[in-house]
Amino acid sequence: MGLGQSKRHTGLPYAAGAGSTVAQPAQRGGRNEAIFFPDPAMPCRNYMKDGRCHRRNCDFAHEHTNLVRLLHILREAKQSISVCVFTITCNEIANELVSAHKRGIRVHVITDDDQSHSRGSDIQEFRKQGIRVQMDNSPSHMHHKFAVIDGRLLLTGSFNWTRAAVLENRENVLVTDNAALVQAFSKEFQRLSKEFH
Repeated sequence: MGLGQSKRHTGLPYAAGAGSTVAQPAQRGGRNEAIFFPDPAMPCRNYMKDGRCHRRNCDFAHEHTNLVRLLHILREAKQSISVCVFTITCNEIANELVSAHKRGIRVHVITDDDQSHSRGSDIQEFRKQGIRVQMDNSPSHMHHKFAVIDGRLLLTGSFNWTRAAVLENRENVLVTDNAALVQAFSKEFQRLSKEFH
């Protein structure tokens, strides 16, 4: 399978040249996917709602970009999303987490205290919405970039959850249901949650 093609889970088409690939499963039923950024543009909200955009000069993407793929993966959550990332300033991702919380999904965010006050940070909005947020409160940085969905699916890689990471940087997200990796990252999340109480 080449770049820009995916046959896993949603069946959604991807933009030509978009960077999402699916590795061959290591075991029957295994899930291993790599998503690469940057995207050519942020997704059009109108297009994402109903597949149509009526604006004449819309500069947003009218295709299923890699950010859209990431949002769809977050939307798969049935019980919980445990997020451990350095910073969150991408409103599309933040909105997806708030929507999950409103659907009754347990959303828990661990982040860096310095970055929580940076321009565009969505951390205070999460707190207003009732999402559990913990910060490291230390002179060093909480620099992880991973999430565990329902204790069964891991997202990890270089990708900061920011607009710049979506549009400008060479970034990656690995998506896997490898049980050993999911367990290791889940344990790290629990360890940090106890440490940062």
